[in-house]
Amino acid sequence: MEQRDTIAFIGGGNMAGSLIGGLIGDGYPAARIRVSDPSDAQRASLAERFPGIVVTADNAEAIRSAGCIVLAVKPQVMATTADVLRETGRHVLFLSVAAGITSVRLDHWLGGDRAIVRAMPNTPALIGCGATGAYANARVDTTQHAMADHILRAVGELQWFEDEAALDAVTALSGSGPAYVFLLMEALEAGGVDLGLDADTARTLALHTVYGAARLALESHDSPATLRARVTSPGGTTEQALKVFETGGLRKLVAEAMGAAARRARELGEN
Repeated sequence: MEQRDTIAFIGGGNMAGSLIGGLIGDGYPAARIRVSDPSDAQRASLAERFPGIVVTADNAEAIRSAGCIVLAVKPQVMATTADVLRETGRHVLFLSVAAGITSVRLDHWLGGDRAIVRAMPNTPALIGCGATGAYANARVDTTQHAMADHILRAVGELQWFEDEAALDAVTALSGSGPAYVFLLMEALEAGGVDLGLDADTARTLALHTVYGAARLALESHDSPATLRARVTSPGGTTEQALKVFETGGLRKLVAEAMGAAARRARELGEN
């Protein structure tokens, strides 16, 4: 493995930690991973979790000779962070996991003519079950594309898009999607309590119901619509519940909610 295969993370928060864990679990050498973070506690935690990686408070030290720089800082400090990285060589791949920052804006902040992959992961990446959408600009070569693919697939499912604008829809679906599912879990738990179950039992049944349904859908060749129909007996309990959802406009409400999320993602990209 050559020096250019070193991966430098700028920012050592949850998403960086999940990507590092996925890479090491996939066999990537810890010694080829560097992380820069201003927090002493964060650096100590990463060093303890992932023995062999290099941790530092100095961005310049982290990126020295790196072939890929993962930008895992908050969107509001991205411009400042990128400005410090303007002197890196043009052979470097920049992989951004910051929400709302377009590749064009990032390229401008980095000084122009940069190979950039913009990715939209979600929080289940923290346990290796993420769903990520990604876009590569025209300067990303085949080797760099493969590197980004390797990094992002280390934490779950990955879909590439030719049009960067599609990442707004990805944000609305998988980026924000876990929160929608958590809300459903909350509602199922509360409904169980209202029907007389104790809170612990209601929560356990709600969580395992969602988990089981998701696993069944993933492992089945049938569509969610087919699976739903299969468990909906005419005149049965499930049919009665689903009628309430349909009458209440659940599908329309979900579409409106996702539309609102996508619009906000576009606004963040324009600001």
